[in-house]
Amino acid sequence: MGQTRHSSSLRTVEALVAGIRQGDRASLARGITLVESTRSDHQQEARKLVSECIKIPRPCSLRIGLTGTPGVGKSTFIESLGMRLLQKGHRVSVLAVDPSSTRSGGSILGDKTRMQELSAASNAYVRPSPNRGSLGGVARNTLDSIILTEACGFDVCLVETVGVGQSETMVSDMVDMFVLLMQPGSGDELQGVKRGIMELADLVVVNKADGAMELAAKLTRSEIVNALHLMIPRRESWSPKVVRASAATGYNLDRVWSTVLHYFDKLEKSGEWDALRADQRRKWMWREVSHLLLARLDRNPASHKIAQLLEADVLNGSIPAGVAAEQIVSKFLSNP
Repeated sequence: MGQTRHSSSLRTVEALVAGIRQGDRASLARGITLVESTRSDHQQEARKLVSECIKIPRPCSLRIGLTGTPGVGKSTFIESLGMRLLQKGHRVSVLAVDPSSTRSGGSILGDKTRMQELSAASNAYVRPSPNRGSLGGVARNTLDSIILTEACGFDVCLVETVGVGQSETMVSDMVDMFVLLMQPGSGDELQGVKRGIMELADLVVVNKADGAMELAAKLTRSEIVNALHLMIPRRESWSPKVVRASAATGYNLDRVWSTVLHYFDKLEKSGEWDALRADQRRKWMWREVSHLLLARLDRNPASHKIAQLLEADVLNGSIPAGVAAEQIVSKFLSNP
């Protein structure tokens, strides 16, 4: 029976790899579903799948993270930019990470509804993925999903994150470029963005910068430029840029994309791009180590039992949280 299951699993992975190699979006969708599954047998298959897909030779894709305050129009911006990129001959994937409820585990998953035109395009792939409450607003397996979309032949990968927050910095560990979307606000908008997010931005786009909001957009751009001057650029070869644009009318979207290409050109010529990708892999390896250790600790009967007892002591204040944590880990290491 075990041998039969192993053979079936191998055939499933081989079929998915073959489909993804040929650019089949249905195979890609099934592959990402496998990657997102929490079942242990699916996780084993997913690791095999990603290991095979990472070997498929493809040109280096552009991994771009996008975030912004609520109401800034992230999905509209992505669809407008994505459609322009399709016209330029690119294949575009969008991994739109939705917020999950920490109580029910449910998520909105509405990005396909908001990106109807892009979702229907043959050379685009839009995938909403719940983040399952993970830190950073980014689904734990998003990096594996990026690898699968690249193996499928998508040369531009846009990762739309949940929103601006302290934990949103995690997105910078899986993308090559971080884009912050803001809207005209005459200073108020800047107050709603944490300094840490601004420091991560390689490009700031002031969206909705047309019509009645044109003057406000110019003022906001000046304020952002001044704010960025006070921050240390995170790339040796690049200083963050600020561009006014409008997703609704298409104003300056070509300039946004030319700025993106200029950024990647600088990164490649300086050698920073290769180092950046290596650093991404290192960080996500250790994140996965942390996740697996925590999952195994949670499944360990002895550790789970002492954890429940110690949790009660922490709640009533009889022992510090750090002492309890050390005892739980020690119990796990003595009975792994």
